[in-house]
Amino acid sequence: MTIQRTGSFQLAGEAEGRALVFSQPLSFWGGIDAETGDITDHSHPGLGQNVAGKILVMPSGRGSSSSSSVLAEAIRLGTAPAGILLERPDPILAVGAIVAEFLYEIRMPLVVCDIAGITSDDRIAIAIGTDGPAIVSVHPAINPAAPRRQ
Repeated sequence: MTIQRTGSFQLAGEAEGRALVFSQPLSFWGGIDAETGDITDHSHPGLGQNVAGKILVMPSGRGSSSSSSVLAEAIRLGTAPAGILLERPDPILAVGAIVAEFLYEIRMPLVVCDIAGITSDDRIAIAIGTDGPAIVSVHPAINPAAPRRQ
């Protein structure tokens, strides 16, 4: 069973990957190692996990304006998420994604949408709808009738 929802692009694009879901925001400045994609923030529940190639799902970004440069560098190195889903717009992450597209011609979609019910390891596909909205398709990793945890 596939669940579809629409959202707004902060940076339009298409991506697919496994969801990596956090209930807490994550700062890329001091929270992610751009060389590896590993989460290095000792206060974050995702410590030690890797964001590379995943669809990162969280309420918003957190912290320093330097997060944009770390995200852009991770995109350049291929260690960034394949895409990011947020509940609230984040101008700092948007700047990082836009700069990476401009400088390196690598696009990582950034989408604002309802993230409720998405669980880590769900398969996510981000596409561009016919009139421009983000179309987010969620393929649950487990039986959709079973209880789900975030």
